[in-house]
Amino acid sequence: MSKQAVFTMKLEPELREQFMAEAEASHRPASQIVRDMMRQFVQKQRESREYEAFLQRKVDIARASIEAGEGRTNDEVEAEFAARRARAAEE
Repeated sequence: MSKQAVFTMKLEPELREQFMAEAEASHRPASQIVRDMMRQFVQKQRESREYEAFLQRKVDIARASIEAGEGRTNDEVEAEFAARRARAAEE
């Protein structure tokens, strides 16, 4: 991948010194570490948005199901599982 863009940022001198020391201790260029952190951040953000969209789709489907009268009440679900627990206890 071509490295043609320049990224400039302001930070505290102490943080820069600590970061540069750790980069040197890890025998890696600081720029490579920053690129890796940026890639990880982009990936995490993308995954987070995808998961939020997935959850929203699930909620939308559930709401549509309830509006269509396909859902069951909490009392119906509790009764069904109480019966299942009772059958399991008999076995």
